[in-house]
Amino acid sequence: MPNAAFTYVRLHKVPILLTLLSIGFYYTFAYALVRTDFIKLCALYFALFFLCSKLIQFEKWNFKFLLLIGILFRLVFLLATPTLSQDFYRFIWDGELIVLGVNPYVYLPSELVTKSEFLIPHAQELVDGMGSLSANHYSNYPPFNQALFALSVWLGGTSIMGSLIAMRLFLLAADVGIFYFGRKLLKKMNRSPHLIFWYFLNPLVIIEISGNVHYEGVMLFFLLWALYLLIMQRWILAAIPLALSVSVKLVPLMFLPLFFKHLGIVKGAFFNALILVIAWFTFIPFYDPQFADHYLATLSLWFSNFEFNAGIYNGIKQLGLLFEAKPWELIKVYGKITALMIICWVFLLTVVRRNQQPKVLLNSLLFVLTAYFFLASTVHPWYLISLVLLCLFTDYRFPLVWAATVVLSYSAYANPDFNESLGLLAIEYLAVFGFLSYEIFKRGVFKSLIPKN
Repeated sequence: MPNAAFTYVRLHKVPILLTLLSIGFYYTFAYALVRTDFIKLCALYFALFFLCSKLIQFEKWNFKFLLLIGILFRLVFLLATPTLSQDFYRFIWDGELIVLGVNPYVYLPSELVTKSEFLIPHAQELVDGMGSLSANHYSNYPPFNQALFALSVWLGGTSIMGSLIAMRLFLLAADVGIFYFGRKLLKKMNRSPHLIFWYFLNPLVIIEISGNVHYEGVMLFFLLWALYLLIMQRWILAAIPLALSVSVKLVPLMFLPLFFKHLGIVKGAFFNALILVIAWFTFIPFYDPQFADHYLATLSLWFSNFEFNAGIYNGIKQLGLLFEAKPWELIKVYGKITALMIICWVFLLTVVRRNQQPKVLLNSLLFVLTAYFFLASTVHPWYLISLVLLCLFTDYRFPLVWAATVVLSYSAYANPDFNESLGLLAIEYLAVFGFLSYEIFKRGVFKSLIPKN
C-alpha cells in the first residue's frame, strides 16, 4: 500500500502540488482577506483560475481525484465568515423567524429587532450585519429557499457559525448533485463528461457558493435534474424539480415558454401548468393578506432601484447624463423597457428556434439568461454561475471569460462610498462582448437563427 501511494504521488506530483497551492490560496481567501484589499483579491482570484485550468488540463480523465479536490476546496470555507457578501445575515434572520413561527414576508427586520416578544438570537448583530438596505425591506427569497434557511438555523442551534456550517453542507450536497447529473447529461448529449469540472472546480462557483453562501447551486441542482429528466423523456417527473428550482430562485420562470416547442403545445401547456401549481403550493404556508404586496414591492426594487456591475445600462446611463437625465428616473424607465425586451426575446427564441432538440434547447436557455444579464442594472458575480453551468452543454464558452473577469466588479468595495470603477467594468464587458462576438461569427449563429423557409 505505501508503495502504491508513493507511485501515485510520483506520477501525479504536479497536480498534487497545484492542489496544495489552490488550498493555500482558498484558505487565504477565506480567512486572511479583507474585501477592501482589491489587489490581493484579484491576485488570488486570477491565480485560482489559472490553477483550475491546469488541474483540468492535467487530470481531466481522473474523475475521482478532481471530485475529491473540488470537495476539499469547498470544505476550506467551512468555518469562515463570508467576506464578499453580507447576505448570509439576512438568510439566518429569515430562518430564525420561521423557526419562531413568524412570516418573514410580513415584517421588516428593522421593526422586529427592538421588540422583546421576538427573541431572535443575535438579533442586533444580524440586523447590523445585513445592513440598513436589507433591514428596511421585506424578504424576497422564495419559499423553498426559506425552508432551507430555517432548517440550517434549526441544525445550527443559536450559533451564527453553526447555521453557516449547515448552509455550506447543503450547498456542498447540491454541488455534488450538479456534478452527478451534469456528467450524465453531458454523456447523454455526446459531450465530454470532463467539462463538468469547469463548473465543479471553478473559483467563482467555489467562492460565491461555498464561500459567500449563495443558493444558486441549489437552484441549478434542481434545474439540471429537471433537464436530465426532460431529455430522458420523463417530463411529468421533471416538473417537480423544476418547480423546486423556481421556488429557490425565480430565474427559471423565464425558461418556461421554451418548453412549448420542446414538448409540443399540449404537453408543454400541461408541463408549465404543473410547474406553476407545484411552485404555488410552496407559497401556501407563507400566505398572508400582505404577502403579495410586500413580495412584489421588494422584487420591483431589482428593476427600478439597484445598480451593480451593469453592462449596457451603464453605457445608457452615461449617455443620459450627457443630456442631463436624472439617474433615479432613468433606471425606473429602463427597468420597464428591459422587462419588455426580455419578454420579446424569450418569445422570439420560443417561436424561431428548434427547441425540440436538446442541444438547441440548452442554447436557448443560455441566451435567454445571457440577454437578461447583459441588460440588467444589477449583475452580482454569483448570478453568472448559472451561465457557467449552462454553457458547458453548448458550444459557447464566453461565460467562462465572464466568470474570470467579473472579479473586477468587486473594485467597488475598495472605495469608502462603494463607487464602481467604470474603467474596470469596461474591461470586463469588452472581454465578454469580444469573446462572444468571436464565437457567434465563428459559428454563423445569425444565419442559423433565421429559418430557411
